[in-house]
Amino acid sequence: MLKKVLKAIFNPSETGKIRMFFVFILILVISAGLMNFGNYINQGIDYLNNKTGNKITLPHIKEKKFMLGLDLQGGTHLVYQADMSLIENSDRANSLAGVRDVIEKRVNAFGISESVVQTNISGDNYQLIVELAGVRDSSEAIKMIGETPILEFKEVGAESRELTDEEVMEMATYNTKAKQKAQEALDKVLVGEDFATIAKEYSEDKNSSDSGGDLGLITRENNEPLFEVVKDLEVGKTNTELIQALNGFEIILLEDKKTITNSFDESKKEKEVEASHILICYKDSEGCSTELTKEEALAKIKEIKEEATQKNFADLAKKYSNDTSNASTGGELGWFDRDVMVTPFTDTVFDNQKVGEISYVVETKFGYHLILKTNEREKQEYKVKHIFVATKSKEDYLNQQQWKNTELTGKYLKKAIVSINQTDGTPQVSLNFDEEGSKLFEQITERNVGKQVAIFLDGYIISAPTVNSKITGGQAVISGKFNIEEAKLLSVRLNAGALPVPIELVNQQVIGASLGQKSLETSFKAGLIGLAFIALFMIIYYRFLGFLSVLSLIIYGILVLTFFKLFNIALSLSGIAGFILSIGMAVDANVLIFERLKEELKDQVPLNIAIENSFLRAWPSIRDGNLSTLITCFVLMQISTGLVKGFAITLALGIIISMFSAIIVTKNFIQMFVGDFLEKHLCFLIGLNKSKK
Repeated sequence: MLKKVLKAIFNPSETGKIRMFFVFILILVISAGLMNFGNYINQGIDYLNNKTGNKITLPHIKEKKFMLGLDLQGGTHLVYQADMSLIENSDRANSLAGVRDVIEKRVNAFGISESVVQTNISGDNYQLIVELAGVRDSSEAIKMIGETPILEFKEVGAESRELTDEEVMEMATYNTKAKQKAQEALDKVLVGEDFATIAKEYSEDKNSSDSGGDLGLITRENNEPLFEVVKDLEVGKTNTELIQALNGFEIILLEDKKTITNSFDESKKEKEVEASHILICYKDSEGCSTELTKEEALAKIKEIKEEATQKNFADLAKKYSNDTSNASTGGELGWFDRDVMVTPFTDTVFDNQKVGEISYVVETKFGYHLILKTNEREKQEYKVKHIFVATKSKEDYLNQQQWKNTELTGKYLKKAIVSINQTDGTPQVSLNFDEEGSKLFEQITERNVGKQVAIFLDGYIISAPTVNSKITGGQAVISGKFNIEEAKLLSVRLNAGALPVPIELVNQQVIGASLGQKSLETSFKAGLIGLAFIALFMIIYYRFLGFLSVLSLIIYGILVLTFFKLFNIALSLSGIAGFILSIGMAVDANVLIFERLKEELKDQVPLNIAIENSFLRAWPSIRDGNLSTLITCFVLMQISTGLVKGFAITLALGIIISMFSAIIVTKNFIQMFVGDFLEKHLCFLIGLNKSKK
């Protein structure tokens, strides 16, 4: 019996091959369906769980949402003016194109879907138009586009020293006046004077003072220190006492707060979770220095699971956890949202775990985890204005006196990547320099052995390690000043590069999605009607073959939508148009095959041979027609941006999958039904004239 099974699997007959491939198609379609229709399946699971009174709890399927373009979900529209005063007339167009390329690189690095970045030249007016889908907070959009991180390496210019008495007195006087100024502004706010007017007069934050202190939307991710301050304020209220920040005094006005909703389904509220974990890693897991094998690590964490309770979880984490970054605090991870942790960890804590529960063993690339979910809440964002008055610190004086510039700057940076410090488990950013930068870094470290070399970002010192020996290979590390999200943000900003010419924002507006949604509904209806007519035509004209082609077409549609989700392809109206056009290409291939099959049967060719011949002889026409379209799509992808590029991508993807569905899937379906029944009723089932059979 076992031999027969093995033979059927590894050395199948022709019929066995057809059946095996049919099973493969079935599994592929079911998997794709679970990804595409997870929302509806989860609704059914919720219904079943409620029916059983939670005696049987079925797990949810992870839902992956479609990425929507600007026309479907709205976003931010920005217009920048490029300053070409120092650029020769002949080079201005190229310089503007360079600005466009850098900004495209920045917004793509930040994961913004379907971004449109285009140039507009009118006489001496050089403008850049940026459209960012899904970005409603214009201040964040402006920040990610306009900010250019300045990376500098400095060496000791003089011996480290203490402040002089004059400097100490000057600093104290300056800070006293700063506090008085901030208190004066706060007093005016508390008696009801207009906050924006006071911000313009008193605030020393140049990025926000002109807009009345507007900071836009604050979340835990983009400004955690400020988030912790404003979360306890009432809407419309300010703090009643000065807030002492790291480098000044803050006065905060909370204008509005709201729960963040899912960008695809606004009825769903985004959540964040507070949790702790115990990590047991093994020697092949990422960032692990233990000698435990995978099996030993799994056995160890299962033992800990048997012992773990809510009360002793922190003690067990301190005793056993290999996560050195938080083991000393009892494995506390603080608050986080879905995007922070790796997928298996996120699926467990957000979808399959209740507050107060300890999970079963969860495996990630870092090892095995036990997770204690301690709290959960809806994710909030706050619209904030502030007044900032700066103070001075000892570092302000020492930075001016102690460090001197070197030749090495961010322009020599080849790549910045996030890594983990193997000593203490903290995030760090590794810098790789180009050939010239490597030589400069080697020279700097050689002449500063035993001394500090400081790394400055945007004028602030972020790291000042002591050089132990000359460093070759062009690699440096920035560490110790940020969490994992800040490290990722820094690496993205450094990799984005600097702008070739200065730009100034001259117009900004938030675009709604109402027109896009209406167009989407119209396109959806038109697509369904068109598909219905195509299906009706194929079934009436080609009968049984037409029915099989419709099944193949449905599979094609499911697979295309799956690829949209897997590769985060943004859906815009132009993209949907490309998708619908590719459906026509898929039907066209089936028509060529079926007509060729009819010709073969008219020549008295046996059915099984006729099927094989029809696919082989129709293939050159299908291949050449689709290949010419794919070449056009490739050219459009290379030379165009925005809507045209989205159309080309979706059309190309649709054509590639349509060839699979027409040539492979349809052929498999037809071969499945080759037999006496099809032979006897061939004229009726295929629509072949009896006189010509």
